[in-house]
Formats: sequence, C-alpha cells, structure tokens
Amino acid sequence: MTLALTGWMLYAMFAVLGFMGLSFLFNFYKSLKAGSFSSSLFLPFLKDLLYYVFPLFMLSNMMSLDPTGFLMLIGYYLGALGVVLKYLESFKK
Repeated sequence: MTLALTGWMLYAMFAVLGFMGLSFLFNFYKSLKAGSFSSSLFLPFLKDLLYYVFPLFMLSNMMSLDPTGFLMLIGYYLGALGVVLKYLESFKK
C-alpha cells in the first residue's frame, strides 16, 4: 500500500502538521524565555505524532477497503478537524 493523500486530504494534513509545528514553536519559545529548556519538550510532540498523525495516515491507507468511498474519508476529515481544534484550544490557554 502506498500513502495517497489527494485533494483536500493533503490540505487537512498540512493544517494538522502546521498547527502541531506552531504549538511546538510556541512551547519552545516559552521554555527558552523561562530558561527551563529540557529534552522533555520534544516528548509531547513525538507523542502527538504517534497518537494523532499516524491514525490519519492509517485511515488514508484504508480508503481502498471502504466500499462506499466516503465513510473513511469522513472519518479522516473529522479526525483532522478534531486535531486542529485541539491545538486551537491549546493556544487559548
């Protein structure tokens, strides 16, 4: 199986990874400003890649198993929207 992000799926993944990157940079800046830089800054970022991005890639790879053609697609978009909303909520804090 190959990874095939087409159309809006690619833009949804760009949004997810973009908000993850912004969150990482924001936390990196806060830790440098506070003078408390440690390697534990990277662990939540890697955990989020495993918990949020990897399942989206799995859903995109399982598109061929969906006979209707839109159930996995809806799940992918809802998952991407949930991740983006999670990061938007974390920026408010």
